[in-house]
Amino acid sequence: MTYIVVGALGRVLHGSDELTDGLDVVPSLREENLRRLSQALDELNAHRQDGKGLVLERDLARQPVLELQTDAGELKIVPEPEGTRGYDDIRRRAVREPIGRGLRPSVASPDDHARMLAALDRPQDQVPLQTMQRLIELERELHRGRGLSIER
Repeated sequence: MTYIVVGALGRVLHGSDELTDGLDVVPSLREENLRRLSQALDELNAHRQDGKGLVLERDLARQPVLELQTDAGELKIVPEPEGTRGYDDIRRRAVREPIGRGLRPSVASPDDHARMLAALDRPQDQVPLQTMQRLIELERELHRGRGLSIER
């Protein structure tokens, strides 16, 4: 299954100090990937939080965020996060991050996380947005520092 981690967990993997107990993902919307996602959701006993039956393609088309409860916890499927054009848009800058047990999911870049937060324009996102902007600045400073040579 092909997806990119976004949201609070994605930001934490980049260095944010947020707390989260859910997972937000942007899946590839290609037919085969949606079939694999549907199988994975069945294995996790995923169900909609409103109690209605889950029909993946229909539900993804009807709402901007599909909120699910699974045996492993809360899962939000976001086909097209605010400020982006979806999976193909954010995959170019996504990075694979090790999270243990050999898992290395693709995670949206700090730049894309900042873009999504800015597009949402919600009061509760101001601190995470500032954190992402600072992490971006620190990363740029680090790269600039590596490019400098020391003359003796």
